This record gives sequence, C-alpha cells and structure tokens, in this order.
Amino acid sequence: MTAPTLAFFTRLLDDAAPGERFALAAEQIRHAELHGIGRAWVAQHHFRAAEGGLPSPLVFLAHLAARTTRIRLGTGVITLPLEDPVRVAEDAVVADLLADGRLDLGLGSGGTPSSFVPFGEDVRDKAQTYDRKLSVLLDALAGRDIGADNTLYPDAGDLRDRIWQATFSAAGGRRAGIHGHGLLLSRTQPRPADSPHAPLAALQEPIIDAYLDALPSGAAPRITASRTVFVADDRADALRFAEVGLRRAAEGFRRQGQTIQGDDLDDLIAALDTHLGTPEEVAESLAADATLSRATEIAFQVHSVDAPPPHVLRSIELFAQEVAPALGYALHPAPADTFTDTLTDTLRENA
Repeated sequence: MTAPTLAFFTRLLDDAAPGERFALAAEQIRHAELHGIGRAWVAQHHFRAAEGGLPSPLVFLAHLAARTTRIRLGTGVITLPLEDPVRVAEDAVVADLLADGRLDLGLGSGGTPSSFVPFGEDVRDKAQTYDRKLSVLLDALAGRDIGADNTLYPDAGDLRDRIWQATFSAAGGRRAGIHGHGLLLSRTQPRPADSPHAPLAALQEPIIDAYLDALPSGAAPRITASRTVFVADDRADALRFAEVGLRRAAEGFRRQGQTIQGDDLDDLIAALDTHLGTPEEVAESLAADATLSRATEIAFQVHSVDAPPPHVLRSIELFAQEVAPALGYALHPAPADTFTDTLTDTLRENA
C-alpha cells in the first residue's frame, strides 16, 4: 500500500480572542505547509467558542488561499443540514478558484443539537435533511439544473471529485462510498455502553469496510483518519498540557451524555484516543493504531491537548521531522526558496 499522506487539522481552539484565533490558525497552517504537510482541514462550529472557533470555514480558507501556495485546504466539515446547499456550492467554487484548485469539500450532518434551532432546523430530521441537501449540492456542482433552468456559475470544474463525508457509522461509510466520495474518520468517538473500553479501531474498521464495499469499481479509496497528536521534546511538557486540556474535553463530552471512563490522566489519554509524548513515544503509539494502516491520509491535531501556540508549532515540526519519517508517512516539503521567502515575510510582519 502507498504510504499515507499527512494533513494538519484545527478546530481553532487557541485560548485567544476570535481574531487572534484566526491568525494563530493561519500561522499553524503556513507552518505545516513549510514542513511538507499536504493538506489542512478546518472544522465548522457555531455559537460556542469552547467547541470550535470557526462558523464560516470557506471564508477562512479563501483567506488562507492567499497566504499559502502548495498545501491543500479542506473543510472538515461543513454542517450541511444548517446550510443552503446552493450557496455552499457557490461559495466553494469561488474559494476553489481563489485557491487554484486546492480546495477539498468535507461535509457532515452535525453533532450539536442546540445549533439546529437558530437555523430553523430540527435535529431529529438531520439525516433526511442531510440527504436532501446533499442531492441539491451534487446537482449544482455537476452543472445540472437546480431550478427554473438555472445552473451554477462559475462552473465547478472537478470540485465534485473532491468531496468528502464524515461519519461515525457504517451506514455513513456506505453512503460516502456509493457516491465515490472521500471518507473522514474522527479523532475519537463515543463507545457503546456495553463496550466502554473498545479500541477506536473496533468502531472505525467496520466503517471502512462498509465504505470500501460500496465504492464504485475502479474508484480509488480516499480515507482520512484524524488523530489527536501532541509531540514535545519532553514528555513532562506533554503531560502538563494534557492534564488541563483532556480534563476539560472529558467534562465537555460528559455534559453531552457520553461516558468517559476513569479520571486520572492515563485513563483520559486512553479514553480520548490521545497520542502524546516525545517523537519516539508518539511514533510507537500511532504504530499500534490498527485503523491507520488502512488510511490514505493521517490528519493530526493537537486538540484536546490545547497547548500554547509556540508548543503547537513545535509539535508540527517534531511530527514532520521525526514522527512521520519513522512511520513512513509521505511528506511534500516546500522548496528551500519558498521557506526563505515565507520566513522573511513572517519576520517582516513581526518587526
């Protein structure tokens, strides 16, 4: 199997005001590009700063398109039931043109029930709403009539071949496969009540199986597995930041009704599927994750180990320079002159 490529994922959760959050995430994505990371994913969340800091991912990615040159830019995800699918298509096409074809469109059905109310949607209907709006979106991107003899302008080109679907279920994996879309797997997901200590692979491998079974003949699988990864020069630093971030995340999941087993730090690291420590420790931990051997892309994120910004940048460096080579992951380093020019720009901006 070809070595999986690498992506950097952010939910924009730095402990800062909104504008600074956006600036820090942009810096992290540019840093990832310089170190050969092939794609950046950003998540959409509405209303609650503690859950995610970005309600308008396509606006943010259009901004990033002007500040990057090579890294692909993806929505991981847009909550489609809360959107007008024609406007999603229009905005995605414009963002893709601004990014010179570097956009990937990740979609999901949403996981925060209270977010549906302000948009006039009923969370109980989200599956049907998702399917209905997905159909309209796909028609628009394919150039088909979307009402009153109207078709999308500008033309979507091959953007419809760069759609991904996120899911927690085998049924969702099958739906993504039927359409020939990419599959987005979460960094963690709820365990069944009768198997609270089930490994993440036990939940995600059936999703992959369903996806591959449904994929049209000849279609190349696209499977991105997101993982919480925090790499530090010293394990004590990693544990210090994890102590705060993982406890906060565990409490958030518990408020949503999930069962998170245990309360000491080792319990939380296991329950929240977290890979942390020195490069050697992280490489060993990731190598034991069975799902990753079936992924075509590994997307690493520091959440829920929400370390200070300089440590996030260092984690990106260590992952690219030491962890990825140890595991055989594929990197795409920027040319040396790109690094020099961008570094000069950064120093000038900070002068």
